[in-house]
Amino acid sequence: MDYKETLLMPKTEFPMRGNLPNKEPLRRKEWDETNLYEKSLERTKGRPLFILHDGPPYANGDLHIGHALNKILKDFITRYKSMAGYHAPYIPGWDTHGLPIETALTKKKKVDRKKMSVAEFREKCAQYAMGQVDNQRSQFKELGVRGDWDHPYITLTKDYEAAQIRVFGEMAKKGYIYKGLKPVYWSPSSESALAEAEIEYHDKRSPSIYVAFHVTDGKGLLDGDEKFIIWTTTPWTIPANLGISLHPDLEYAVVAASGEKYVVAHDLLEAVAEELEWEDPEVVKTFKGQEADKIVTRHPFYDRDSLVMLGDHVTTDAGTGCVHTAPGHGEDDFYVCRRYGIDALCPVDEKGVFTDEAPGFEGEFYDTANKAITEKLEEVGALLKLKFIIHSYPHDWRTKKPTIFRATSQWFASIKDFRQDILDEIKRINWYPNWGETRLYNMVRDREDWCISRQRTWGVPIPVFYGEDRTPIITDETIEHVSKLFSEHGSNVWFEWDAKELLPEGFTSEHSPNGKFTKETDIMDVWFDSGSSHEAVLMGREDHRRPADVYLEGSDQYRGWFNSSLSTAVAVTGKAPYENVISHGFVLDGDGRKMSKSLGNVILPSKTLKQLGADILRLWVSSVDYQADVRISNDILKQVSETYRKIRNTFRFMLANIADFDPAKDRIADADLEDVDRYMLHRLQGLISSVRESYDKFEYSPIYHQVHNFCSVDLSSFYLDFAKDILYIEAADDHRRRSIQTVYYDILTSLVKVLTPIVPHTAEEVWGYIPGTEAEYVQLTDIPEPKKVFENNEALEKWDHFMKVRDDVLKALEEARNGKVIGKSLEAKLTIVAKDEKTKAVLAQIPHLHQLLIVSHADVTDNADGATEYRYVDVKVEKHPGEKCERCWVASETVGEDKEHPELCTRCADIVKKHYTTAE
Repeated sequence: MDYKETLLMPKTEFPMRGNLPNKEPLRRKEWDETNLYEKSLERTKGRPLFILHDGPPYANGDLHIGHALNKILKDFITRYKSMAGYHAPYIPGWDTHGLPIETALTKKKKVDRKKMSVAEFREKCAQYAMGQVDNQRSQFKELGVRGDWDHPYITLTKDYEAAQIRVFGEMAKKGYIYKGLKPVYWSPSSESALAEAEIEYHDKRSPSIYVAFHVTDGKGLLDGDEKFIIWTTTPWTIPANLGISLHPDLEYAVVAASGEKYVVAHDLLEAVAEELEWEDPEVVKTFKGQEADKIVTRHPFYDRDSLVMLGDHVTTDAGTGCVHTAPGHGEDDFYVCRRYGIDALCPVDEKGVFTDEAPGFEGEFYDTANKAITEKLEEVGALLKLKFIIHSYPHDWRTKKPTIFRATSQWFASIKDFRQDILDEIKRINWYPNWGETRLYNMVRDREDWCISRQRTWGVPIPVFYGEDRTPIITDETIEHVSKLFSEHGSNVWFEWDAKELLPEGFTSEHSPNGKFTKETDIMDVWFDSGSSHEAVLMGREDHRRPADVYLEGSDQYRGWFNSSLSTAVAVTGKAPYENVISHGFVLDGDGRKMSKSLGNVILPSKTLKQLGADILRLWVSSVDYQADVRISNDILKQVSETYRKIRNTFRFMLANIADFDPAKDRIADADLEDVDRYMLHRLQGLISSVRESYDKFEYSPIYHQVHNFCSVDLSSFYLDFAKDILYIEAADDHRRRSIQTVYYDILTSLVKVLTPIVPHTAEEVWGYIPGTEAEYVQLTDIPEPKKVFENNEALEKWDHFMKVRDDVLKALEEARNGKVIGKSLEAKLTIVAKDEKTKAVLAQIPHLHQLLIVSHADVTDNADGATEYRYVDVKVEKHPGEKCERCWVASETVGEDKEHPELCTRCADIVKKHYTTAE
């Protein structure tokens, strides 16, 4: 007889290899065809609402790995919440306005905007943006992200733009919106104003110069032959200089050096002297800054005055303590000059080119003019020192080109008017990580005004009309009317209709006695667009609400979407639009370097999906501490693939061993389970509890490691291993076998459920093979709650202690293998001596000890000659003298005792005779 036929060998059709790149698209197609997302919402209707509000990615270009990290994390949250007692709809969104789309059309698509109207060009932009939305949508779906992809929110849609206009109007109604002239970040490369949130800092090589200004009126304090020394790294702003700022409380020194008399801050004298290579400078006199108020100096090369003024912004951190003041190119400069009645001078146009207000430099680009200006300073004898330095400098985060400060007339939201309300809300929010609170708090604390106007075409128009006297007109009536027009026709009507057509019928204003009106041509900052989503989406969708439970974006969004959303929401409602803010870091390569095409270290999601599949990428996301910067490489993905393979093989083994198990009739009640099986059921509850706790705290790497450890240590190295001797050998309906199968079933279904948010494709594949499941899809079930298995700790402590003893025995077996005493562990005969009463009592209560230790025989005695000492037990390992049973492979002295089956031990012979018949 072939005794393999009498073994209950595992049976399964579940494939060993996932073949994810080929299978996953078919599975997603099935989910779409069966409306699985809608079914999940229908199932959870009536439960408490949980809203993760999607921060809209920019609709331009293919997805990068940062997009994948972001969207997969969001999917973890919404999938988990829908399986944990909540109704969790997910509405994806897109940010669709702004310069990159204009640039893409003109450069990539070769659109000549000069040959079309503004409205026609905007229509081209809209078409391009929607094409990008479609492209990115398909790529996000390939990641397995579940949501209402057929009804996303898009910032260019009529309803969204109408809601944005209402936000603007409400802020204007409260007096937060105003138009004013002041220096703002200006991007010559974009030809537009920028907000602080659109600035990033990069190193830049700049000229560092010291310049002398002759005193022409010392106001009785100075003799008139002195020179104030200023220091700047922007020589191009010298043509705009209108003054010199001193700190009123600083002490200044008149210094005799190199045959001249110079004025510098006393605290900086030593540093300046070293920089200018003065030999033995002599302090002639000192005075407080306030004493020098309104002293007059002469501009180095223009025939005009530069007034000495007082300002608290002056420091002794660097320079000379005498600050070059150009009100058209600096915020502090602007406010100081305004106090002294000096208007801003800004001789640089929107392209960064000097105008005729800078004689001698007209037509030159500001940065290239540095050389000509320093040469002019040297020519007139005002240049004391020139060198070059590398320093951090503000850049346009879209074009990556340097920005300038430029005084222009812009629209602003006065953040300072409701800043304290924002700060109070920041303290109320939960931040993950907690340093996010400090980061945003400090940003808002130091913020004055938000420049919300942009001199571009593709965006939402600023809905302001002007009277004949150029007074801006913003009323409840005009805002409501424009909002309705945008809701009906879209914002293009602003560019297609004239002002009169855009105003309510019969509208009049004291500012236009003749009934003539014009309209604003600037558009809104794109951060105002996305920052209005709390009104357009949270309040605009039936299944949403404000505040959202979670906003989750990259750490760069503290200055971006987190910031603009908070500002607009607090301005309009007095409350933050979110309860919890989660940020993730950036994705670096395996060596911690930023990804770049030039380095060849870019990992593309599309390539990873084709090679490994979405579930591997999702498992990688779960493996990293995402709140810091994370790393990815082919080697890292290979390691993650190994973990996936371990989990998958664990699923496969358990599926194979419950193939003949019908939970409806074969299940063993918890109270009747074998002791070791109850212990493993208890271990499962600990895993469920810790996994749920991690999900609730938005932490996923603990889940990755806990599940991997459970599969590797608790299951593969122990429970799945020793159970083979029961599952394969005993009769099909043997109690011990059904007891193990019951716990296998619970472990398998629980593991599949807790991993569904992370690896949904694999989870559904496994679910389809599990007999007797309660739902068609595992996504339509709830993650199990942990239950109590042991009524008291006594049984639990017994098994915990046994596992420690087992570790000692495994060491002994390993040493015996190394010493060639045995080969496989089933060749071993053990003699075990407990070293304490507790261990002795525990071992006495463990049935089938040799099976749990996977040896052929195990004796527990009071002493054993030649035993090796370990922590809890002394162990003697010998080669078992019996023969190997052909059926169970256990070495036994009973092999051959049964004459009908001489190749079997008596245990196997009894089973075969009772349950199988042999052919004659």
